[in-house]
Amino acid sequence: MLTLYFAPGSSSMAAHIALHEVGAPFEGRPMSFKQNDMQSADFLKLNPDGKVPTLLIDGRVLTEVAAILFYLARRFPEAGLLPQGDIEAEAQAISWMSFIAATIHPARRIGMERSKEVFAIADRRLGDREWALGRYSIADIHLFRLYWRFANSLKPAPETFPNLSAHYARMMARPAVRRTCEVEAAIGYDLPP
Repeated sequence: MLTLYFAPGSSSMAAHIALHEVGAPFEGRPMSFKQNDMQSADFLKLNPDGKVPTLLIDGRVLTEVAAILFYLARRFPEAGLLPQGDIEAEAQAISWMSFIAATIHPARRIGMERSKEVFAIADRRLGDREWALGRYSIADIHLFRLYWRFANSLKPAPETFPNLSAHYARMMARPAVRRTCEVEAAIGYDLPP
């Protein structure tokens, strides 16, 4: 049994999308930043870091977006979310996941100018490819979630980041993304600053 602890609109949105993409049955446990759910004693027993996403796999804990996306892609290979059998393509997936986690994600805390700089890098890196690895993958899910928040808060003109804007539109057309957005919007977004 899979159980996802998530806070709508947060980084856990990527794991939520991936669960819908692979079609695995799971139990969703919404958490609230406003109510400080991630600091409750019960949740801290599961994840001492007090962060979402937290995925329970038959009661065992897995944390961190990249790890959860990797796990789901490998556990459900029929979903095609990770290239298999091509070491260079696999390394490119890890490269994207590392760039997203280490460069894009922390940029928001540094400030808006840094966010714009790193999204410009991501836009150039994506180029005119439809998907980050040339085919849809966990890298696209991870990239989308961060750009989703940036685009919905800053609302940059499409020509500012044309490749990311086109990627965003393709992602929003995916049933798993639409389903995740519907579920999370119905709960409500209460994101930290």
